[in-house]
Amino acid sequence: MAETGTVAVDTGGGGAAATEERQPRSVRVVLMALMIAMLLAMLDNMIVGTAMPTIVGDLGGLEHLSWVVTAYTLATAASTPIWGKVGDMYGRKGAFLTSIVIFLIGSGLSGMAQDMTQLIAFRAIQGLGAGGLMVGVMAIIGDLIPPRERGKYQGMMAGVMALAMIGGPLVGGAITDNWGWRWSFYINLPLGLVALAMVTAVLHLPKKRSKGKIDYLGAALLTVGITSIVLVTTWGGSQYAWGSAVIMELAAIGVAALVGFLFVQTKAAEPILPLHIFRSRNFTVMSLIGFITGFVMFGAVLFLPLYQQTVQGANATNSGLLLLPMLLSMMVVSLVAGRVTTNTGKYKVFPLVGSVLMVAGLFLLAQMDTETTRLTSGLYMAVLGAGMGCLMQVTMLVAQNSVEMKDMGVASSSTTLFRTLGSSFGVAIMGALFNNRVQDVMAERAGAMGGKVAEHSTQLTAEGLDKLPDVVRDAYLHAVSAGTHSAFLLGSIIAVLALIAAVFVKEVPLRGAGPAKAKEAPSSPEAAGPADAQPVDMAKAGTAKAGTATADAAANGTATADAKPVEGVAAGDAAADGRTVSETV
Repeated sequence: MAETGTVAVDTGGGGAAATEERQPRSVRVVLMALMIAMLLAMLDNMIVGTAMPTIVGDLGGLEHLSWVVTAYTLATAASTPIWGKVGDMYGRKGAFLTSIVIFLIGSGLSGMAQDMTQLIAFRAIQGLGAGGLMVGVMAIIGDLIPPRERGKYQGMMAGVMALAMIGGPLVGGAITDNWGWRWSFYINLPLGLVALAMVTAVLHLPKKRSKGKIDYLGAALLTVGITSIVLVTTWGGSQYAWGSAVIMELAAIGVAALVGFLFVQTKAAEPILPLHIFRSRNFTVMSLIGFITGFVMFGAVLFLPLYQQTVQGANATNSGLLLLPMLLSMMVVSLVAGRVTTNTGKYKVFPLVGSVLMVAGLFLLAQMDTETTRLTSGLYMAVLGAGMGCLMQVTMLVAQNSVEMKDMGVASSSTTLFRTLGSSFGVAIMGALFNNRVQDVMAERAGAMGGKVAEHSTQLTAEGLDKLPDVVRDAYLHAVSAGTHSAFLLGSIIAVLALIAAVFVKEVPLRGAGPAKAKEAPSSPEAAGPADAQPVDMAKAGTAKAGTATADAAANGTATADAKPVEGVAAGDAAADGRTVSETV
């Protein structure tokens, strides 16, 4: 077998048993490292947000406060698709390790910042690294674990997300109060170093040499386009009026840059975002659903705590706990959906059911008023969380299953980017609607004084609310309730688009192993997934350190020109799962 370029597999006796015993343990170590990296990317803004008042008190520069978050967000969004392409071209492991190092450098420098300008610059560096963290996690999981088996790990990823949202504000507050705000950045260093060491030691993916060159023009145009769009959604209605010259100019620059980017992608030898991946109906549909999910989710994360703190009198200190019904529901449903997908290979039901539950949950949340109890709002949140639990990981799973392995990185980065852009638009549009409604109701109920209070409503704390005159306070409670109603009603209308899109999902068999019969060789090339999927066997359990993958040599009698070496965890896991792997990088 070694002479033919394949890696033999010992499927019988103790060898297979040893493989099944040993390889999943190695994969679990890698997954643990990947989850730590994912936690870093998601936790950072949650922790820093809690520390911001202390940071401003120490460094000054209140007028530049928003840029501490905006610089990070812009750098993350703009670099996301580039990291995905670099991983596809030059190797997933190297790109991922580089992103961790950049993130840690940015974290260390941010902790040492002496003024607000330095902090903003260092946060941008941190954001550049963060752009590669999520993409790297998703793409490496896509390489190591076939789609049919990947559902098992959905609950783990949903759990990390829930942990970040719940624990972020709590951890941020505790660190700031006891160690100082600089440790809200330094805390990333030990966690990141652990992830760095684990990935370096256990994940063995061969480097890939690409003859093509990075599409620098396309990368520049995409960066300008994404930056302009994020600035429009961030500044519109807050820093500048929606119809102001600044917003209009940014919008025009963004549209022009993205149109130019699309044109360049049709000509580039190695496009940053290969347009051919959108020929897959499932990939396009999942990109749209991911955008809408991001739109809805981050709008909910923004307005639910505000409603609960203002109208229901909840404690702002533990704001992350306010989202517990939604996040727990999302985590449990995501775990169940993953298991069902792995056991049955069926997934179309989840986008459909998830979209229905998301529409229903948002509509129910839109019914909340000043009399709604915490129990009732918690039940409504659970419905929304169940819907997102059906959608959050399935969108990535199906998107990755819809492309060839060589495009795994750009598929992962594109799906992540659409979700990020959706969140930017969701916060901006739902926020503008919320603010306008609050101002209108305050003016109706409390006159001129109500209008002044509405202008500073985002700075109102529970203590500040208690100091307001009864008439103004009552008006403000009704105004926030009305604003929440409008925001969530809009969200439910937008979510209907996800339901329509879900109808067009095509049930394409998931690549890779499944229970029992799913491990048998596919009877047709279509059943095997994309054309470049290649069976990989492994020489005696635990001993295969390197080998090469061939394109369906056993089944079809064909050879492949692009066989890639597979070693360590990648090869071992492929054999243990009975999966197909192509171009493991």
